[in-house]
Amino acid sequence: MKIDINCDMGEGFGTWKMGKDAELINYVSSVNIACGFHAGDATTMRETAKLAIEKGVKIGVHPGYPDLQGFGRRNMNLSPQEIYDICVYQIGAMNATVRAMGGKLYHVKPHGTMYNAAAKHIELARAIAEAVKAVDANLVLYGLANSFLISEAKEIGLKTAAEAFADRTYQPDGSLTSRNEENALIKSTDEAVGQVRQIVESQTVMCVDGSKIPLKAETICIHGDGEHAVAFAKAIWEAMRG
Repeated sequence: MKIDINCDMGEGFGTWKMGKDAELINYVSSVNIACGFHAGDATTMRETAKLAIEKGVKIGVHPGYPDLQGFGRRNMNLSPQEIYDICVYQIGAMNATVRAMGGKLYHVKPHGTMYNAAAKHIELARAIAEAVKAVDANLVLYGLANSFLISEAKEIGLKTAAEAFADRTYQPDGSLTSRNEENALIKSTDEAVGQVRQIVESQTVMCVDGSKIPLKAETICIHGDGEHAVAFAKAIWEAMRG
């Protein structure tokens, strides 16, 4: 059974070499490229986009909070207007980079704390969706399944892809377990593959409290900065296409 597999990439700087990304891209069908706010810079954006074009992988924008020190994973009290502005800025930069190389953007996926905040707060979700539409109404917005990111994007006529995670655990309300909790990350390849299989085949997921909730997803994320990212990506790719 096939499903889109996406991965966050380009989260290095300057003379940083592709490293793990060059391996990961062989086992994904779309990539989310950092745009300089939480990670990345102009050169890394170009090099990562070039790699994606060469591999025939869909290119997405990965806008985050202006938080290099915290990798976009710290809370920031930004207004919906500020969220809109920084998303337009980052989407526009990535769009220009990709177009300059003859490529085309496919989607937008918010990063880190911005993603999690917008999943639960309708005003932030609407700001992100409006920013995507303002730059290019044909872009797909990737967002947490059953969240405001998906519902608000649909409300204004954007295409969406409901997202689930291979390497994160779930709470009974469908949210991701906070990274501050010890059980937030899945560290076993077998467990990651098992979670993806369950999501794809039964449209459900097991939560940290042992309960099972409905979860219909159209794309599966593997975090590129994860310790076991390459092993997870390879195993999941083979499982979904085996």
